[in-house]
Amino acid sequence: MSRSVLITGAGSGIGEACARRLARQGWQVALVGRRRAALERVAQACDGLVLCGDAADSASWDGFVDQVRARFGGLDALIACAGGHGLGRCGDTSDQAWRQALHGNLDSAFHTARACLPLLQARRGSLVLLGSIASLAAGPEVCGYTTAKHALVGLTRSLARDYGPLGVRVNCVCPGWVRTPMADEEMQALMAHHHEDLDAAYRRVTADVPLRRPASADEVAAVCQFLISAEASIVTGAVLTADGGATVVDVPTLAYTRLASPT
Repeated sequence: MSRSVLITGAGSGIGEACARRLARQGWQVALVGRRRAALERVAQACDGLVLCGDAADSASWDGFVDQVRARFGGLDALIACAGGHGLGRCGDTSDQAWRQALHGNLDSAFHTARACLPLLQARRGSLVLLGSIASLAAGPEVCGYTTAKHALVGLTRSLARDYGPLGVRVNCVCPGWVRTPMADEEMQALMAHHHEDLDAAYRRVTADVPLRRPASADEVAAVCQFLISAEASIVTGAVLTADGGATVVDVPTLAYTRLASPT
C-alpha cells in the first residue's frame, strides 16, 4: 500500500519542496493551500490531490479529510508548513495584526493536527510542524510571529505527550533562513538600504551563521522526510533545528569573531 502525506502551505517554499521530494519517493500527496493556481502547478508535478482553502479555518477540514480518505484510504504523515508574517513590536501591533499572526502561524497547525489525528492514529502515523528559529529566540520587531512560533513548540510537545501512546509521533523542525519566496520578500528592505542584490542580502543575514549560507527549501524538506520515515521511529517531541548552526552562536562573543583564526 502506498504511503500518503498531507502537506499544508504546499503551493510554494518548503511545503512545495516537501511535496516534490516525497512524490519522487512514491508517496501519495495531498496539497493544502489558499492559492489554487500554485497548488495545481505543484500537483501536476507530483500527481497530488489539491485541497484549496485556509488551513487555519476549521470549516475547511471536514471536506478535506473526506477527500483524503476517499482518494488515499487514510493518512500516514502530515507536514504542517502553512505560516505567515507577524511584524511589529508589541506596542505597534494592532488587534487585527495580532490575530492574523496567530491565525496564520499557530491556528493553522492546530486545526490541521486536530482534523488529521484520527487518520494518523489509524495508521500509527507521524506529524511534523514547521517552526522556525523564531520558535527559540526573538528577532527584532516580530512580536506576533515570534510568539506564534514559540507556541508551536508547546503544541508539538503537547501532541507528542498525548498521542504517543496512540502510536503517533510529533516533531517540530526549526529552520533558519531558507531561500523561499517569503524570505526573498524579507530581503527587500536590506537590498534597498544597502543597494545590493538578493544574493548579497542573503550573505549579509548569514554572515554570523557558522555555515555562512541559507538553506534551500529542499534541504529542509529532507529533514522533514527523515522525521516521518521509519529511520526516525523513536523520535517524538523533538525540536530539530535546521539553521546552519545559527542558534549555537553565543551572541555576546561575536565581537571576538575576527580575532579568531579558523583552521
